[in-house]
Amino acid sequence: MTTADLSLHHLIKPSTKTENAPLAIMLHGYGSNENDLFSFAGELPEELFIISVRAPHPMQPSGNAWFAIHWNNTDGKFSDENQARESSETISRFIDEAVAAYPVDPENVTLIGFSQGSILSYAASLSYPEKVKNVIALSGYVNEDLMKEGYEKNDFSHLSFYCSHGTQDQVLPVQWARRTKPFLDNLKIENVYSEFPVGHGVAPQNFFELKEWLKKRI
Repeated sequence: MTTADLSLHHLIKPSTKTENAPLAIMLHGYGSNENDLFSFAGELPEELFIISVRAPHPMQPSGNAWFAIHWNNTDGKFSDENQARESSETISRFIDEAVAAYPVDPENVTLIGFSQGSILSYAASLSYPEKVKNVIALSGYVNEDLMKEGYEKNDFSHLSFYCSHGTQDQVLPVQWARRTKPFLDNLKIENVYSEFPVGHGVAPQNFFELKEWLKKRI
């Protein structure tokens, strides 16, 4: 089901609750689209109002990105961090728009991100923790350069993270993800970090674990 007139194209799965529903916003990875994570929607708790968002930058021949990834002979692969910061701000504004447009609880917002979507879930939630309750960060990592200046002074007391990564990930090395738990612990943020013997993807056990984690928090 599609809807009109918010700043980013998206799909929705309504909640079984007619008002004050917990909201989950899904953020896909590089080169994908809003249909990717939306395939999980039917398996998540029915009371969730689910929005799966399309990233703002179209790619050729198909797919979308939250920020460009460039290749050159000097530095190898690198990300366009200005574009990434802009997308983090766009996600933050989209949360406000979604809360205004749909019958959801502004105090019960979950971000579910994969890869680029995960990197930006960290950036948006740590920059604006008052807008987010839960973050499910799959196959991503924390990039402090994407966060709003002074973010570390924010109140994170109501924020919780479920983070996971594949030990065989060849796109984003597991070593990058292993810095996540100490980083969140240092900010005194409640978090769980799990690894699974897969590549750049979500194993069935991983999905079961994140679903159980989320059920207890919405």
